[in-house]
Amino acid sequence: MTVAVLSALKLVFVAFLFVFVWQVAKAVAGHLGGLEARSRRSAGSEVVFVKSETQAGLDFRVSGAVVVGRSAQADVLLDDPYASEFHMRFAAEGDRLVLHDLGSTNGTYVNGRRVAATVTLNKGDAVQVGKTVMEVR
Repeated sequence: MTVAVLSALKLVFVAFLFVFVWQVAKAVAGHLGGLEARSRRSAGSEVVFVKSETQAGLDFRVSGAVVVGRSAQADVLLDDPYASEFHMRFAAEGDRLVLHDLGSTNGTYVNGRRVAATVTLNKGDAVQVGKTVMEVR
């Protein structure tokens, strides 16, 4: 191959490498921007464990989607023997916080009623899984 062809291939490789690094940086910045937006959200973005044998007082913020369950691979570990491995998902959708039961065996309850479909949560709502109760704040 000639020197000109090799130089052109090097430039193409550098351009692809630049685009890749730019996309990674953009994704990281978007994730960090989500963390900032999380702190700006007010009602319904924080969930607090109010009743639990081992987790009472702990809390987590919801930005994007957060999977809660007994599995170590869940975003938030739920220490309750009645919880499924991937029990439910909280999702921030615009200014709303919604809850999806992920086909759990023992069910998810909001304010004492079993969740059968996606539920929009409000500040003060109680979410129960087994013996664990969480509150939306």
